[in-house]
Amino acid sequence: MKKPVLLTGDTPTGKLHLGHWVGSVENRVNMQSEYDCFFLIANMHAFTTRWNNPKDIHDSVIDLLLDYLALGIDPKHSTIFLQSEIPAIAELTFLFSMLLSYHRVLRNPTLKDEIRDKGLGETYPFGFLLYAVGQVADILAFKPDVVPVGEDQIPHLEMAKEVARRFNQVYCHVDPELPDADQTTNGGLFPIFSPKLGRVKRLVGLGAPNDRGQLVKMSKSLNNAVFFSDSNDIIKTKIMGMYTDPNRVRATDPGTVENNPLWIFHDAFNPDTTWVKESKALYRAGSIGDVACKKKLVEVLVEFITPIRERRTHLEKELSFVINVLKEGTAKANAVAEATLAEVKAAIKQDFFPRSAALGL
Repeated sequence: MKKPVLLTGDTPTGKLHLGHWVGSVENRVNMQSEYDCFFLIANMHAFTTRWNNPKDIHDSVIDLLLDYLALGIDPKHSTIFLQSEIPAIAELTFLFSMLLSYHRVLRNPTLKDEIRDKGLGETYPFGFLLYAVGQVADILAFKPDVVPVGEDQIPHLEMAKEVARRFNQVYCHVDPELPDADQTTNGGLFPIFSPKLGRVKRLVGLGAPNDRGQLVKMSKSLNNAVFFSDSNDIIKTKIMGMYTDPNRVRATDPGTVENNPLWIFHDAFNPDTTWVKESKALYRAGSIGDVACKKKLVEVLVEFITPIRERRTHLEKELSFVINVLKEGTAKANAVAEATLAEVKAAIKQDFFPRSAALGL
């Protein structure tokens, strides 16, 4: 039986951190045996904010690829590929942009959050808005059944589903009243996929709340992340300095567990649930201090990260193998995306000659 298709990916902004794991990567690793998995390294999207630093983007692609493999993405079961080498995605982006209004793209709350959080003001290029449409093409080019993402990516997925429905209705004559599950069995080209959220929708960072009193999600750009490449000493330094309960002056004061990053991290990563439950009660009663709980968290994270970091270090010495994984995955992804593009061109009555002729092959 043909496996259902899973598609997701990341913009290469540097090395992966704990937030990526619980938000999406953990699901990807665990779902590899059940799905035909495609993992996109979206290097062209990186140019939306770093267009003037291509070397940094190049290095980030390698970092992301190393992290994928070290975290357990298995090239024997999954396809890792490079966005810039899939020309069908660029063509589909142009077509799909006709199915979305300018104002619909601007209403995407994730775009608004990125403009604010990255301090882009009015200086961002038009490509920054276009990348939201490009993400639609990234997804639909592979006609996935499921897309594992972090919570902040849901608005992008909703837009992709809108485009899939509109394409099916306009070009495949699918009834607009038809349920999503019945689209492809009634002539639609694109399945209406399902999102898959991680067990922690949005992991908070190590720092204090923002000026609106909200805990900020873990992010490289905000310098509040724990990376899988961090040494044990760096992990210890970061965790011992992390934000906890600002109202707890002494270790003997009662502490607040709710919305406290220290306990959010224990809930997410500490497998000893009995210790977590008992220590939360002691913390609330003022019978255990932040330092002791942070030291325990350091132990937990060091045990979790060390084998991943060691695999990553080994892979850094095998870059020819790593690059070949990307090359082979990109070749497979290209074939899939080209097949989708051929179906799209047939649906929009623009299939005048074979794709190989169009490319001069």
